[in-house]
Amino acid sequence: MATGKINVSVENIFPLIKKFLYSDHEIFLRELISNATDATLKLKHLTSIGEAKVEYGNPQIEVKVDKDNKQIRIVDQGIGMTAEEVKKYINEVAFSGAEEFLDKYKDAGKDSGIIGHFGLGFYSAFMVADKVEIITKSFKDEPAVHWTCDGSPEFTLEETQKDDRGTEIILHVAEDSTEFLEDAKIRELLTKYNKFMPIPIKFGTKTETLPKPEGAKEDDPAPTQEVDDIINNPTPAWTKKPTELKEEDYKNFYRELYPMQFEEPLFNIHLNVDYPFNLTGILYFPKLTNDLNVQKDRIQLYQNQVFVTDNVEGIVPEFLTMLRGVIDSPDIPLNVSRSYLQADGAVKKISSYITKKVADKLSSLFKNNREDFEQKWNDIKVVIEYGMLSEEKFFEKADKFALYPTVDGSYFTFEELENKIKDNQTDKDDKLVVLYASDKEAQHSYIEAAKAKGYEVLLMDSPIVSHLMQKLETSKEKLSFARVDADHLDNLIKKEDTAISKLSDEEKDRLKADLEKVVQEKGYTIQMEAMDSNASPFIITEPEFMRRMKEMQQTGGGGMFGMGNMPEMYNLIVNTNHELVGEILNTKTAKKRERLINQSLDLARLSKGLLKGEELTNFIARSYDMIK
Repeated sequence: MATGKINVSVENIFPLIKKFLYSDHEIFLRELISNATDATLKLKHLTSIGEAKVEYGNPQIEVKVDKDNKQIRIVDQGIGMTAEEVKKYINEVAFSGAEEFLDKYKDAGKDSGIIGHFGLGFYSAFMVADKVEIITKSFKDEPAVHWTCDGSPEFTLEETQKDDRGTEIILHVAEDSTEFLEDAKIRELLTKYNKFMPIPIKFGTKTETLPKPEGAKEDDPAPTQEVDDIINNPTPAWTKKPTELKEEDYKNFYRELYPMQFEEPLFNIHLNVDYPFNLTGILYFPKLTNDLNVQKDRIQLYQNQVFVTDNVEGIVPEFLTMLRGVIDSPDIPLNVSRSYLQADGAVKKISSYITKKVADKLSSLFKNNREDFEQKWNDIKVVIEYGMLSEEKFFEKADKFALYPTVDGSYFTFEELENKIKDNQTDKDDKLVVLYASDKEAQHSYIEAAKAKGYEVLLMDSPIVSHLMQKLETSKEKLSFARVDADHLDNLIKKEDTAISKLSDEEKDRLKADLEKVVQEKGYTIQMEAMDSNASPFIITEPEFMRRMKEMQQTGGGGMFGMGNMPEMYNLIVNTNHELVGEILNTKTAKKRERLINQSLDLARLSKGLLKGEELTNFIARSYDMIK
């Protein structure tokens, strides 16, 4: 028997490992199963090239929990180790890896954003165990060995008896980690980290129902048998070629990833690239709500089928973090801080590749089945609009397939929209004015007025639409967006011919003074406009620029304008050519004039959805009195 001391400068590194990684100490199982998987895959490779003269067979990894003896065992049928290899890989290499890791991060604290601890490997066992044993037999014709360490730098190494090749690791679980002796906890961790490992993982047995034998009666119980409970899927969909998968396979895999998600995904994107980096994966577009915050952290990141994290910030472009699915890449450095990750050249290329693949997929969906694409538009528009705002290259591609729906349910690309409205909606300064509504019901009267003039009105109601319009206005020439209630239509799309007012300047001034007396405390800015005599006498509008800046500030951005607490601003447009306005001006008694102004103003407020509470109650009572 050999005994020795692990060559390490820190006298007792194990408590440090335990303390430093305490918040993440469940990853010990991930690490040990990863090692077991590597050992098995190495054997597969050596047998395939003829270097290992043994039968590979159908190896599996088994996890056993012995609660009474406070032990967890991880058993593989992989390559195994000789005594020399144990000395090299366990006492030297693995340990130097652990020490280097600690040396680099011991001052960083738990919040340094380390997203994986690969390389720490075997010694993560001491996060939950106060003693660890290894019993291993190499595929080479050499004796089995037994290594023991009790969490100090001392170890023992001796020959032992083991009939079959592979490695068994025995963890003597420490008093502060007995939660890991519960079957439910181990099953939870295996499902979280090892659900898609490439080697079958056995954890206990399960009862399987067999077909009834011929001639069995209807009420005879079906026979059962105990079978190994393999808790992982060694060949998940993303490890296969797209040509091997049908649409149903993609849907089944989505259910496997998200068993509690009952809605089907809208479509998927299969990622598969081996140059200039390795990356595979499947991304799904789920049905999205307008809430941008609740969607994130649903994409799972793997390294060679080992789960690492579901926070893929920096690897996936931010606008795509609302998608779901899996990304697997051996080229993403996993044991470094996020700031390093985000500056890493390979990661930037991966991010660009994913953006391009998503844009290409959306483009092909649009071209191949536009009707289906239009039906899905409302469920995917938030991602596309967010992408157009945040990624210039995506904007260039999306400009060809991004849709602009009208209030009547038609869909146009920007180019189609431009061709349809340019003759009618270009103003006297040769600027194309795109009218839109954000709420079909609340802005109904304004929409109808625009349609009466033959104008097309878009329905743009996503939470980031103000930012998107700003982006479109700056990236295209002679374009402006205006909400239908931002001003009177003749002001929104100014043509050369303006109506002549029936009122003189002196009459307009007198009328304005009368109006101001009644509406002064309501905070409206009064505009006297000569409009068609059939247009409404009073119209309330919200200035486009001020309202849009306020909306942008509320959804992030536009904060420089300092409008976070800005009150709502409204204009009261008075149609000087309307018969009722003339009557208000010529009314002899002040009381009747005030009543006419209030009634007309409240009707305008009602159409804008601004009449509420006590004022609405009073308006209704007053209207009944007028009918009587």
